[in-house]
Amino acid sequence: MMEAFLPWLVTGIPFLGALVSLTRSSDPYRVKMYAIVCSVISLASIVAIANYLPTPPDGFLPLYLLPIAAMVSVLGQPVHENHRLSWIMTLVFLGLGMGALTAENFGLLCLISLMLTIMFLLYRHHTTLWPISWWGIGSFGVGVVGAGVSLAAEPPISSVASLATCAVLLPLMPFHDGYLTALTRLPGSLPPFIVLLLPLLGLHGLAKAMPTMPNEFVTVVSFLALVSSLYGAIKALAQSRVRLLLGYGSVSFFSILWWFVAGAHTATPRAAVLAGAVGLATGGLLVAWQVIRTRYGDDVDPQSISGLASSMPSYGVLLSLLALAAMGLPPFGVFAGFMGLLLTAPPSSTIGLFIALTAWLAASWYIMQMVQQLLFGARRPDLRYADLRYPELASLLIAVLTLLALGLAPTSLYAPDQASSRTIAMERSLAWNR
Repeated sequence: MMEAFLPWLVTGIPFLGALVSLTRSSDPYRVKMYAIVCSVISLASIVAIANYLPTPPDGFLPLYLLPIAAMVSVLGQPVHENHRLSWIMTLVFLGLGMGALTAENFGLLCLISLMLTIMFLLYRHHTTLWPISWWGIGSFGVGVVGAGVSLAAEPPISSVASLATCAVLLPLMPFHDGYLTALTRLPGSLPPFIVLLLPLLGLHGLAKAMPTMPNEFVTVVSFLALVSSLYGAIKALAQSRVRLLLGYGSVSFFSILWWFVAGAHTATPRAAVLAGAVGLATGGLLVAWQVIRTRYGDDVDPQSISGLASSMPSYGVLLSLLALAAMGLPPFGVFAGFMGLLLTAPPSSTIGLFIALTAWLAASWYIMQMVQQLLFGARRPDLRYADLRYPELASLLIAVLTLLALGLAPTSLYAPDQASSRTIAMERSLAWNR
């Protein structure tokens, strides 16, 4: 009875916060505070009840990271009436994400509701700079159909349908348009949260579907993952817009994750480390770019901004640390996740490993080039330089510290029952053989 109630509890807390925020929607400051406090309460509730939840194959890390990402994305936005809807929707998405991670059939309904809501927001929110993308909306439509079929059908049809939904959420070419469209078109605090929420939900579904997947599909997925990793890296190198650069770069990293999961035929907590670290690093960089947009306008050209390292030292330090984490350097979580998968699930193809390493090294070029352009170069006298405000500083600092914790903390911290469950299963197997 207790286990059946807990998913409703963790889902209901963010929804309650969203309802309270709606009653105070005329005051942007209060809406922002409610969103932050509700995210903290959601994190505390997960820490308190984690031992009472069944351990998923990908561990408890996604449940811990979602409230942290919601807090980071909301803190990084300035107090303005135009951001009220995005703060409220961040809480709604947090509740739907929690439900999708903790419940079974109800979780699939939460997932379908989440994708339908994103489709509606993508239809409503578009500008001249970022026009409406029917390919992105259609991509989420494929995810909705896949989730519906997996809810109604039996294996292996349900597993294949679930795989299509996972390819939309954890972006894999040719289903990556929905993820990129959500990252570039959604307003306010939603993109830094979406960039973590969707991949973690996709990995959670992949952890359930991959063990029952036919080997023929696994081979196709491995090939698509390698092609997608190279495609994302090349597209990122060619981008001049920061959000597209970060979007394609994260697609490249998530495709590498697909290749590891397909090779191991399962998604482990180490895969969740890589997915969570890539999503959080990308979200932190999006928040850092929002700082620039707040000061110089939404349509600012990144090539016109330079010399921030000396004029905005706090921003320069935190942006540099986020860039190092996103590039996959130690001791941050992206490096720990990549090396953890490489050492625990040896690659089946040397060519595949070479392609994955090439895509990884490409990140060192396009991310460092972006950061170097912003931080160094001539200091322009016509620009008004203002260092981080306290909420922005807190947002970026939380992201950096969380990425550092992901790189240093042991995997057993958020998958405590994994080793014991394997031991019990082995003992049962030996007893049956005797």
